[in-house]
Amino acid sequence: MTATPPQRPADTNPPWPNPGYAWYVVVILLLAYTCSFIDRMILTLLVAPIRADLGISDTQMSLLVGFAFAVLYTLAGLPLGYVADRGNRKKLIMVGISLWSAMTAACGLAPNYALLFLARIGVGIGEATLSPAAYSLMSDYFPKDKLGRAVAVYSIGVPLGSGIALVLGGLIVTLATEAPAISLPGIGEAAPWRLVFFLVGLPGLAIALLMTTVREPFRRGLGQTQQAGTVRFRDAFTFVFSHGRTFVPLFAGLALYALVMYGQMTWIPTFFARTYAMAPASAGFYYGIILAISGAAGLILGGVLADHWFGKGKKDGHVLTILVAITGSAPFLIFGPQMPTPTLAFACIFIGQLVSAMYAGVAGASLQIITPNRYRGQVIALYFFTANMIGFGIGPTAVAMITDFGFGDDGALRHSLSLVAAIVLPVAIGSIMLSRAPFRGSVASLEAEDAALAT
Repeated sequence: MTATPPQRPADTNPPWPNPGYAWYVVVILLLAYTCSFIDRMILTLLVAPIRADLGISDTQMSLLVGFAFAVLYTLAGLPLGYVADRGNRKKLIMVGISLWSAMTAACGLAPNYALLFLARIGVGIGEATLSPAAYSLMSDYFPKDKLGRAVAVYSIGVPLGSGIALVLGGLIVTLATEAPAISLPGIGEAAPWRLVFFLVGLPGLAIALLMTTVREPFRRGLGQTQQAGTVRFRDAFTFVFSHGRTFVPLFAGLALYALVMYGQMTWIPTFFARTYAMAPASAGFYYGIILAISGAAGLILGGVLADHWFGKGKKDGHVLTILVAITGSAPFLIFGPQMPTPTLAFACIFIGQLVSAMYAGVAGASLQIITPNRYRGQVIALYFFTANMIGFGIGPTAVAMITDFGFGDDGALRHSLSLVAAIVLPVAIGSIMLSRAPFRGSVASLEAEDAALAT
C-alpha cells in the first residue's frame, strides 16, 4: 500500500481525466462518505437500549459516542494522510471502508463494554482513511477551477448521512427496543439493538467493491526530484509552519466555526423538545430532512461560487466564499433559537444551514489549491484534526456547560446555543479575514512552483 506509483517527468503530464469518469469517481466517494456518517451517527440513536443491556453509565456511553471514535479518528488521520501522499489512494480507501464496515458490524457482536469500545476505535481508524485520500484523489481528477464543485458534492455525505440517520431515528429506535431478541454466534440470545449495527455496517462492503472500478490517477505537480516516496512525515508540518500566516488563521477560523456548528447539530433536537415540547423523534425527523436538503444545496452553491470567483482571477475566492457562509449564517444561528414558535425556528435553521453549508466543501478545496501534491493528504488530515478536536471536542460541551453552570436551567438551552454562536462567530470571521492576503500569496507561490516544474 505504501509503494509509490511511478511518475512521469513533469513536462509529460497527461491530459486531465475524462470529466464524466471523474464525476463517477466523486459519486462513489460520496456514497462512501454518506455511509461513514450513518455508521458514525448510529450509536447516538441507541443510547437507551445499549445502556440497559450492558448496564453502563452515561459517562461510559459518552466515551463510546465521542472519545473512542473521535480521538482515534483524528490522530490516525495524520499518519494515514502520509500514506495517502505516498501510496495508492484507491487501495487505502478500499481497506478503510472494509475496516469501518466490519468494525460497525462487530459492534453488534461485542459481548461487553470493553469489546464494544474497541470496535468503536476500529470504526474511527477505518473512517480516518477516507477524506485525506479522497481529497487528494479529487485534486488529481479536477483542475483547480473545478475542484470546489467536486469537493462540495463529495461533502454532501455529511448532511446526507446525518440526515438519513436522524430521519430514520424513530424506526431505528423502534427496532432496537421493540423487536424480538435475536440469536448471534458466540453470544446466544441477544438484544435487538445489535441487529442495527449489521444493517448499517454491511452495505459498506458493497461500496468497497465499487472502489475497484476507480483508477488511481496520475499525481500532478511532482517533479522528478520531488516524488511522493521521498517525502518525510515531518515535511508536511514544516510546509504548514512555513506558511503559518495562511494556515494558522484559516485553521483557527474554520475550527471555531465547526465548534458552533457541532454544538448546534448536537443539541437542536433536544432544543425543540425542551423549548416547544416536541417529541425528540419528531424533532430529529424534521431536522434530518432540513439538514439533508439545505446542507446539500448549500454545499453545491458554495462550490459553484468559489470556482466562479477563482476562475475569474480572484485567488482568494475560496476564502471569500467561506466568509460569505459564516457572515450570512450568523444571524440565523444566533437568533434562530430565540424564535417564539417551532415553525419560525425551523425556518431559521433551514436558512442558516443552507448558507453555512457553503463553507464545508470549499474549506477542503481551499487547502488543496495552496498545498503541493506531495503534502495534500497530510494537510487535509491536519485540518480535520483541528476542526474535530476543537469543533466536536468542545462545541457540544460548551453549550452544555453554559446551560448547566451558567444558567442552571435545562430550559435555557436555547440561550446557550445563541450565546455560543454570538461569542464565537465574530472571532471566527476575524480570524479568517486575516488569512485572505497570505492566502493569495500562497496560491501564487504554488502556481509558480507548478510552472517551474512544467518547464
